[in-house]
Amino acid sequence: MKVTPEEEAVLLRLALAQEVTVPRLLVESALASETGETATERRNAIAELFRAHRLLAAISNNVNQMAKATNATGEVQEDLVETLRAVRRTAGRIDEAIDGLSLS
Repeated sequence: MKVTPEEEAVLLRLALAQEVTVPRLLVESALASETGETATERRNAIAELFRAHRLLAAISNNVNQMAKATNATGEVQEDLVETLRAVRRTAGRIDEAIDGLSLS
């Protein structure tokens, strides 16, 4: 069976989006029937979660600066406590998602 020009265009677009070759895309797609995701999609999802985790760490540094200011002045910012809770919840969710992807 031959691939039509339209099908080839779709394959090229998908391969480019996943930063793989068309043969790699086809192999991963065939093997993804059990998990519903290709190895490249999985790797990209994990990489994105790590980027989000690093961003959260940077935000946490800013929160630490807020805490230092609070300690210096003795005045607690209204949003500081809730912001810290949100940072912890988000970090936990990211870690759970990474663990789930790594173990699946």
